[in-house]
Amino acid sequence: MSLIDDTLREAEKEEGELLLWILVWSELAIFGALLTGFMVMSLLRPEAFAAARQHLSSGFAALNTVILLSSGWQAALAARRRTTPLLARRPLICAALLGVAFVGVKIVEYSGEIGFTGTEVALALFELYFLITGFHLLHVLFGAFILLLIAWRPSQDNIHLMTTLWHAIDLIWLVMFPIIYLA
Repeated sequence: MSLIDDTLREAEKEEGELLLWILVWSELAIFGALLTGFMVMSLLRPEAFAAARQHLSSGFAALNTVILLSSGWQAALAARRRTTPLLARRPLICAALLGVAFVGVKIVEYSGEIGFTGTEVALALFELYFLITGFHLLHVLFGAFILLLIAWRPSQDNIHLMTTLWHAIDLIWLVMFPIIYLA
């Protein structure tokens, strides 16, 4: 009976890994398509995008990059400690709180940018900008909430799952940052 149980547990673990990677790759594909659309539009309307980009805050975006990298570092610490789930709690909580800090900085950034959306020249950039960064913002907010839930009741598999997804969210931002703010 124990051999059968072990085999079933191993099969479930492999299925979970497959679903995890399907989710990660689908997220990367969705954001890849959105960012490709952004780049195509910036090529089609270079003057409008250049003018509108002057109203984006690369300083806030750089701060958010540091925040997400710090959060990713905490998630990596949690992943390393997942064999002893209780030791992973503190870095999970830190990763989540840094995610919430990212959301706070992004809201402040949005409040300064929302006023520039009224001009037709800037409208194309800002529609895509708010769509892409807002979608990412929702991922960060939801991910931070899940990190806190996992910190409350940690398990090796859940820590592995969420820290992997958290790193995918970080990776997406690291690709978004230069395309949206620096290009």
